[in-house]
Amino acid sequence: MKAADTAPLNLRTARPVPLTRMGFGGAPLGNLYRKVSDEDAQAALQAAFDAGIRYFDTAPQYGLGRSEERFGAAIRRFGRDNIQLSTKIGRLLLDCEPHEVTPEAFVDVPQKRIVFDYTYDGVMRSYEASRQRLGVANADILLVHDVCVFSQGSQEASDAKVRELFDGGGYKALTELRAAGEIAAIGAGVNEWQVCEKLLGLGDFDGFLLAGRYTLLEQEALETFLPLCKKRDVGIILGGPYNSGILATGAVPGAKYNYADAPPDILNRVRRIEAVCAAHSTPLIAAALQFVLGHPCVKTVVPGAVSAAEVEANVQLLETPIPTGLWSDLQRERLIRPDAPLPSETADAA
Repeated sequence: MKAADTAPLNLRTARPVPLTRMGFGGAPLGNLYRKVSDEDAQAALQAAFDAGIRYFDTAPQYGLGRSEERFGAAIRRFGRDNIQLSTKIGRLLLDCEPHEVTPEAFVDVPQKRIVFDYTYDGVMRSYEASRQRLGVANADILLVHDVCVFSQGSQEASDAKVRELFDGGGYKALTELRAAGEIAAIGAGVNEWQVCEKLLGLGDFDGFLLAGRYTLLEQEALETFLPLCKKRDVGIILGGPYNSGILATGAVPGAKYNYADAPPDILNRVRRIEAVCAAHSTPLIAAALQFVLGHPCVKTVVPGAVSAAEVEANVQLLETPIPTGLWSDLQRERLIRPDAPLPSETADAA
């Protein structure tokens, strides 16, 4: 498998969206948790492009616009027609007083505050502001950002944002942009597959950027959601393949699982997965990165990177040969589901 190999988001959009099997996720370049210099950010973006990566994802939230601005500088070098680009709606960035700034998990951000808005006007204003920061005429994919329980804080709050999207005209705005050819595809970028399944019951979505919910540790999405995606020809952009850390670091002290310290049962499960990987002389992190692409609905994986070296390491991990027996051993040890499609099977089918 090569990072520069491509797969279409789906086969039914009026304008096809080819995605390289590895994409570039823009959250870290918004100074997620720590400041990243402009020089390192541009070096990381350039390394991705030089490696053949052509899918780039960002959002207004990431550094309160800083990630989009950094992407814009890189796109001017790459040429807009040479990449596929996604950004997101749902958060408006408004000028504010210093004490009103809402950086969330980002540091060294512009003086802006976030206002959630999934209405028709909110979608159009957000998209226009993103186009200005990115310096582009259009995006290829526009994603509804963070209508999930994880981001909104409760099921009730999540349900309210979904209702706002449909009752307030946000979904209408997205479909109008798609019908006019302004964008090629619409979807959502969230942390839970359940809200994606709900959205599929309410509208016509082309794909979802799903963070961390289909990994070596989590395959519950195989129950109903991924079969529905396959039936509806909906592509998955897979973020967070390492469950926010532990599948990259292994079961070390302080290992993170879903943004918190990993509990004992997860640590134990990862140790068992690591043992199988070691028996096949395969790094855990490489297995985690490649496993997700075994599912036919997962079109690309977007690990984070803040430097050229991290991009190059990710590409090398994706292209590391993995013995077929590793996957069958994981299934035999009941460490991954028996119905999980395996990367070797996907390759054989292709």
